[in-house]
Amino acid sequence: MADTSAVQQSMKQDLFEGVDFYGVDDLLTEEHKLIRSSIRDFVKKEISPYIEDWAQKAHFPYEIVRKFGEVGAFGPQIPEEYGGGGLDYISYGLIMQEIERGDSGMRSTASVQGSLVMYPIYKFGSEEQKMKYLPKLASGEMLGCFGLTEPDFGSNPSGMVTNFKDMGDHYLLNGAKMWISNSPKADIAVVWAKNEAGRIHGLIVERGMEGFSTPETHGKWSLRASATGELVFDNVKVPKENLLPGKSGLGAPMMCLDSARYGIAWGAVGAAMDCYDSARRYALERIQFDKPIASFQLIQKKLAEMLSEITKAQLLNWKLGMMMNEGKATTAQISLAKRNNVAMALDIAREARQIHGGMGITGEYPLMRHMMNLESVVTYEGTHDIHLLILGHEITGIPAFK
Repeated sequence: MADTSAVQQSMKQDLFEGVDFYGVDDLLTEEHKLIRSSIRDFVKKEISPYIEDWAQKAHFPYEIVRKFGEVGAFGPQIPEEYGGGGLDYISYGLIMQEIERGDSGMRSTASVQGSLVMYPIYKFGSEEQKMKYLPKLASGEMLGCFGLTEPDFGSNPSGMVTNFKDMGDHYLLNGAKMWISNSPKADIAVVWAKNEAGRIHGLIVERGMEGFSTPETHGKWSLRASATGELVFDNVKVPKENLLPGKSGLGAPMMCLDSARYGIAWGAVGAAMDCYDSARRYALERIQFDKPIASFQLIQKKLAEMLSEITKAQLLNWKLGMMMNEGKATTAQISLAKRNNVAMALDIAREARQIHGGMGITGEYPLMRHMMNLESVVTYEGTHDIHLLILGHEITGIPAFK
């Protein structure tokens, strides 16, 4: 009975309508609004009714991969000739915002596929690689992952020890990657490794290659509806045609991370909106001392601050999106948005949880799930502090992390 009750409880209707205090919608095209609306409807139908149950059970719903493909959530910024949406970066941001309003783990699945797997193949791959992989990744027929972080090298990826040797007719790959979203279910991995000269290159490693395994990471308190694992390479023979020929060096994976961090800046706003919306509704319904708690000054202060921060982040994202469309956004500008918006969303999740009181820790409301998820988002793809140092380097010209 408990299980049935939990599912029924998680089927609570998603009434979210959006947050737009400054009329940011006026800055969007009709196409932007149509795309956002279609993804919002998708989230309400395919994610919101089930997400609390998935999170409680630490279940990654693999069937969502095909559904993401059908709705155009994979690689929306990739040209249509390769199966992508051919959309601009504002559209991409809005898609990430709506999916993360549903759940950060779901957005991780989508943004890893689009920004960290499809993007490097599109940007650095051969025409053969693009045609072989991109349409299947876009449709959800294939799931991919991105192998950069290692057990001993997170914030300092240049120290990686994963390496490959030229064996004449193939490469021999050895090493391990950790904290890899999608890895347990991935069909391919875009792996960054050093050649014999110590130069970093990208390689496409396919499931089924001998010596390649993807152990799953269990016991997570965060991103519980997302599949996380390792990538282990034990003398894996990688065909030479699987090397990404377009770019080498650490700058290549960093370009991918810029694209993903941009998506996170938008996604975090979605999580913040969901927490704010839940807190506002709850405060108007919850009666204490014979009146709704929304009538108390401290609750109004919390809600006013939430709305202020969300509004600032929306405007930040819109301007950053315009710069991305023009090819003018810098790594430091993307860092500022990722760092600011994730920290903002985490603060709002905590404040919203307090407004809900004891109910806020239950799965009837999304607060604790968003809060736990955002504890990962504030760390991955550049920690909160590393993004501070990226900005510090930009301001002073002095790299503090070297």
